[in-house]
Amino acid sequence: MHNQNAMRLYQFSAKQVGIIFFLSLLSLQLLAHNGTVGYAYPLNKITVDGSFNDWPKDITRYKIGFTGSETKPVNEADFSGFFQMGYRAEDHSLYLAIQVTDDYFTEDTSANVRWNTQDGLELYLDAKHLPFGSGVASFMYSKKLRNTNNAYYDDFAKDAKWNIIEVAHTIQGNARLYEWRINLGNQFAVGKSIGLDFFVFDLDADKSFSFSSWGAGESKYVNPRSHCDVVLMPANEKLATVSGTVAWQGNTALRLPEHVRLTNVKNSTLWLTAAADSLGKYSVEVPAGKYKISFTEPYLMRDNKVYAANKQNTLVVNAVANKTATVPALTLPATPAPDLLPEKGLLLDNFTAASAKQVDKFVTTYQQYYQIPGASLALIKDGKVIYHKTYGVRNTFTGQPVDSNTLFEAASVTKPVFAFAVERLAERGIINLDSPLYRYMPYPDIAYDDRYKLITARHVLTHRTGFPNWRWMNNDGKLDLKFTPGASYGYSGEGFEYLKMVVQKITGKKVEQVLQEEVIQPIGLYHTFFSRNDSLRRMVANGHFNGLPNYDDLPESPGMAYSMHTEANIFTRFMLYLLEQKGLTPETYASIFSKHSAYNYDPGEEQPKIPAYMGMSLEIRETPFGKSFGHGGNNGDFKCKFEVYKDLKDGYVIFTNSNTSDVLLEAMRKLLVEGKGDD
Repeated sequence: MHNQNAMRLYQFSAKQVGIIFFLSLLSLQLLAHNGTVGYAYPLNKITVDGSFNDWPKDITRYKIGFTGSETKPVNEADFSGFFQMGYRAEDHSLYLAIQVTDDYFTEDTSANVRWNTQDGLELYLDAKHLPFGSGVASFMYSKKLRNTNNAYYDDFAKDAKWNIIEVAHTIQGNARLYEWRINLGNQFAVGKSIGLDFFVFDLDADKSFSFSSWGAGESKYVNPRSHCDVVLMPANEKLATVSGTVAWQGNTALRLPEHVRLTNVKNSTLWLTAAADSLGKYSVEVPAGKYKISFTEPYLMRDNKVYAANKQNTLVVNAVANKTATVPALTLPATPAPDLLPEKGLLLDNFTAASAKQVDKFVTTYQQYYQIPGASLALIKDGKVIYHKTYGVRNTFTGQPVDSNTLFEAASVTKPVFAFAVERLAERGIINLDSPLYRYMPYPDIAYDDRYKLITARHVLTHRTGFPNWRWMNNDGKLDLKFTPGASYGYSGEGFEYLKMVVQKITGKKVEQVLQEEVIQPIGLYHTFFSRNDSLRRMVANGHFNGLPNYDDLPESPGMAYSMHTEANIFTRFMLYLLEQKGLTPETYASIFSKHSAYNYDPGEEQPKIPAYMGMSLEIRETPFGKSFGHGGNNGDFKCKFEVYKDLKDGYVIFTNSNTSDVLLEAMRKLLVEGKGDD
């Protein structure tokens, strides 16, 4: 499925409002820090008072030189800055002195102060500094704001509050001075490296807002890979320089890796990332010692292909103080790693133990390629479940394995389950699919636009309401109509939430009771939950963004567009119920599997070779193997997909706890049914 088409069935749920920017990290190297390195040396006693008079006069100054916002400073008077740093072993603390030049200083002391309503500074700390990524503690500082954001999975970051911070702020003319002391506690060690960065926010008189940092990268408050590396240097120790290049083996126009990692052979807590330029050249200063040089990721994506990076590509260099060590090129094979896709789908022949091993190898290999922590998979052949397997871990930090009881967010796969309940109600006359919903329950949120009175349950189930996917995607955050209901196709979770309220009104029951009566009990879809409870809390996997666990407070109330939690084996019961056309009349099933909405394609957008369209809350594909029906789900840190081939009576469902699993999900139909073909 092409990227845009995939979005038609993969929706971002409301839970992602606070973390939506994390999706931009997909373009970054997953395990690389940003390639900027600094060095902290011991300091004499420092008083944190907003004056830099007790700092060494010859200390290194680092420029605040990266502006990550669309709005840029006009000149150095508008915004510029530098900082200096050091440490005191006596109190296990890192010290920072940050000076900002700003010709217009704005301070918001109102009750509605926000991070972007004033000038301010937010500091980001990755004290553990684990190579595969550890937790970030962030500290937002201004006169009125003292906010923190803490990674729950990292024991240091989780507990890092303002009690480990001492900070002072003074203004001298057009200069803002910030002085910080950060108690690193048991993460302090001379010779160790840590992750650090900050954003300085600048709101000007014309209300233009910009933010600048020490190094490149986004979402620093949760993403340690956007941080710079700081080495806690022994007193008076001189640095060595390591220079080298990265290259592809043979002639190729593929884009070169942007970073390499240097890890001290004797001290694994001392590692840092060096940035390579467009020609593949890098140069970085390190404390003297022996270092292993490697790529920052085990696999690289280039032109929709995967290349093995570190399989046999590491170098060792002896770095000598005050000297430059030039190392041989670190090379990557220009031959892609195997895609493992067969010419013919594995479910088309007898499914044997060898077939199962081939499936397992495929899933586990793709987990490595795309850094997918965990998965739950089930296969249907000839109308029966023939295979169920779980892979990987629930949480990359705890290493707790996924098992047959582990539950995953099903995201938009919730929609066809709720739709089935609505269709059952419609057959008993409790709701009319073609009666305007406002007659059952007016909707104050959209009452200002009379066109909403045209919306029916059928419009909701076929994504023709005119609503946006989610109102928070609008600039003003308000619900609106993008087109007259019924006139076009527009994927929308908002419509399902309106229909949920209508169902509760006309039945006099909570939607979870309706689901129990219409879906869970008749189908036996047990071990499936739609809102927070103790069982779900015990069994749920953690979602992951680029391999880092995401804290997601389980839904307080059920969302019919996104909140179902289940696992592959039990969900096959729903798939088989639809395949066997149980619980509804043949006429209803004929409507479910028929074309209701054609997808919208942008001018010039390549359309899929196999026709696809929206049935009743299911995507229908007209494949060479007959019609298939299914749906995908995307809550950002959880992604999933199911598909059933009606004529073959074959199908699959796979749940993952990762934002990086799209390629795996899209490959399943080729692996199992459609084969590699000419893709």
